[in-house]
Amino acid sequence: MDTKPGVVMIGLGYIGLPTAALIAQNKTYVHGVDINPKVVETVNNGKIHIIEPELDQAVENAVKGGYLKASVTPVEADTYLIVVPTPFKGKNEPDISFVESATKGIIPLLKEGDLYIIESTSPIGTTEKMLNLIYGERPELKDKLYVAYCPERVLPGNVMYELVHNDRVIGGVDQKSTDKAADFYRQFIKGDLHKTNARTAEMCKLVENSSRDVQIAFANELSLICDKADINVWELIQLANKHPRVNILQPGCGVGGHCIAVDPYFIVADYPMESQIIGKAREINNYKSFWCAEKVKNAKLEFELKNGKKPRIALMGLAFKPNIDDLRESPAKYIAQKVLQNANNEEYYIVEPNIESHNIFKLTDYAEAAEKADIVVFLVAHDEFKGLNIPENKVVLDFCGVLN
Repeated sequence: MDTKPGVVMIGLGYIGLPTAALIAQNKTYVHGVDINPKVVETVNNGKIHIIEPELDQAVENAVKGGYLKASVTPVEADTYLIVVPTPFKGKNEPDISFVESATKGIIPLLKEGDLYIIESTSPIGTTEKMLNLIYGERPELKDKLYVAYCPERVLPGNVMYELVHNDRVIGGVDQKSTDKAADFYRQFIKGDLHKTNARTAEMCKLVENSSRDVQIAFANELSLICDKADINVWELIQLANKHPRVNILQPGCGVGGHCIAVDPYFIVADYPMESQIIGKAREINNYKSFWCAEKVKNAKLEFELKNGKKPRIALMGLAFKPNIDDLRESPAKYIAQKVLQNANNEEYYIVEPNIESHNIFKLTDYAEAAEKADIVVFLVAHDEFKGLNIPENKVVLDFCGVLN
């Protein structure tokens, strides 16, 4: 049997590994690449290093079937997918060095007719930059490769389903590249494939998450106003949403995750004068986390003045959204760190029911924390918290609507 990989997947993280498993499930040989040897070892043992429903079985089956294996270096294939992080440098400036490094790693392997796709969230023009990088080192391949951008748009906790059923936007550097990439994804995806150009596809990813960030900022701004106006923001939003053309989102303790809290900066960095609303939304959502930390600090001081003793404080939730284990860019984690920095011999219970341990925080069972604490601070609306019966004599700070 010919086991030459049809696909090289560079990056085996929250998106790369599920995508690799999906492709392998369709009996296409996938060679996964990751710079972390532990990740490579884990995958080759048929295990996973992240928590995602159904992913463990998909990886196990793919590895056992011989359709998925991993290493720290790429090999020759027909299709190359770049699914690596795009973090920040300096003052919220996107860093595409991982995309560039991944691209450089496969340049010697490229041949006429190969398909190269970036899925990593990227600043506008990144795909074209990588195309120029490739042709700069391999000029004989000019106009002989298919190069495209296709961003993911999946929800953590439901990735394996959404990878298959969500629509995808596919933008090539030319029409033939768009068509070639669409043909590739059509093998694995049941959702509609929407063809465009690379720059529009790059912008589409950024705009989708910026739109969500702006809408959440409106809800968070309302929560700040309602706190001063002595109005229940949850009731207010519920009533306002009775209007047939109003759909206000729910406020929280900020915005986190690898997308919504990050992607708007890709636009603001390149178009600072034009992106006034997008930039302001980022400020509001970041401020909300600081505001929550200050509310905890004030509640602690008020308790000491009223009761003459230090309070026991439960910080409920660390993930960036409910019912997942992902702590990336989490406002709840930021608030916990901020509160603990100002600790003065109080007893704290840090709660995150979706992870077993943390390298910084000592975790406590959620029921035990709620029972022992004098001040209960809800940071994330995990399902486990919604069934808790909190006595009226406790101070409760509900930043995410658990009790509403």
